[in-house]
Amino acid sequence: MEAKQELKILFWISAVFAAVFFLPIESARFMTAVDATLDLAKWYAREHVILCLLPAFFIAGVISVFVSQASVLRYFGANAKKWLAYSVAALSGTILAVCSCTILPLFSSIHKRGAGLGPAIAFLYSGPAINILAIILTARILGIEMGIARTIGAVAFSIIIGVAMSLIYRKEEKAKREEQMNIELPPEKRPVWQTAFHFFTLVLILVFANWGSPAGDDQTSAWYYIWAYKWYITGFFSLMLAFSLVFILKIKWYWVLAGVVATVISALTASSPLVPMLVGIAALSLITLNDKSDDENKEWTISTWGFAKQILPLLAIGVVIAGFLLGSTHDGRTIPGIIPGEWIAWLVGGNSVFSNLFASIVGAFMYFATLTEVPILQGLIASGMGKGPALALLLAGPSLSLPNMLVIREVLGTQKTAVYVGLVIIMATISGLAYGAFF
Repeated sequence: MEAKQELKILFWISAVFAAVFFLPIESARFMTAVDATLDLAKWYAREHVILCLLPAFFIAGVISVFVSQASVLRYFGANAKKWLAYSVAALSGTILAVCSCTILPLFSSIHKRGAGLGPAIAFLYSGPAINILAIILTARILGIEMGIARTIGAVAFSIIIGVAMSLIYRKEEKAKREEQMNIELPPEKRPVWQTAFHFFTLVLILVFANWGSPAGDDQTSAWYYIWAYKWYITGFFSLMLAFSLVFILKIKWYWVLAGVVATVISALTASSPLVPMLVGIAALSLITLNDKSDDENKEWTISTWGFAKQILPLLAIGVVIAGFLLGSTHDGRTIPGIIPGEWIAWLVGGNSVFSNLFASIVGAFMYFATLTEVPILQGLIASGMGKGPALALLLAGPSLSLPNMLVIREVLGTQKTAVYVGLVIIMATISGLAYGAFF
């Protein structure tokens, strides 16, 4: 046994040494892929973690701690009315302007609270896919027919894939239904409207903090005005959160006031909006962790930390791999990965089964931040990508990514994750073929 362990150690030492020894640093493409990896990781850390993921972790913590299991089971549970469960799950993306990674803590939270597999999967897909901002941008830049096709496809996908997963694992779902029928649920601790107010205040902070700039130079649209004043709007909802902390969670008002003052000072003195966001998150964490009036307030931040511990390392690994293989595309710049971009454009021309399948697979593994899929596709279409593969990538890409898959595997297991990814790829391929045949 000892000899086997020593051989294992020798193997890994040799493998790491060989990998370093034969690093192809003389290859321009390899070094460009390294640059793309670092660029994507840096951009992800600056633009996505603080503004998207950290608020999302706190929202997931709200679901985990303050949203009663009775409420989750009523709307998403295995015994919930199917039309209600799937309707709520499928339309959630119109509220949550999130990407494939930001949805993960929310999905993990409702799954742990007892949501049925089908509605939970519908929620997981719809959150990034039916982003109303992305659909408007798609129609505006890629054409109204593409925007309509994306909308119909995303809503249909979330329901069909959710139902399919529920049917495939119907034995497990049947056991869950029977188990939930015998659960004796405690009464609600506070009125539902109070929990909803607290929850949606956090959701609106997430939405407006990440509101993207409008395409082109149009300065007359409502979208532009919301973007121009988004930090004032975010600040308003942050004050609503402070109100919720005092009057709903019953945290001492002078603690909350101190957190508000610190956040406002940082907003007035800092050059980046990331600073007041970090100060506000730190203040919220300290306030809740030190609150002695209600154990749930402390548990909220502890639960939030639990989601962060589970998800952030896997996302980091996924972002590094995706950046190295597929490159970094954001803010109007593109750094190619180790896989040449022209190969992808060449492989997804026309409307063959292969081109649609390939577009679906690439979209599924590539990471798209919210709204970035549209300009990326605009460039690919200009390079010869067919309209069918473009829709296939739109339907598979925003809802999946390699980082996303790694986390889903932790929540659902390898088999269910593989089935879910396979269903998304197959349906995206079929949809792309159909759309390409008509357009």
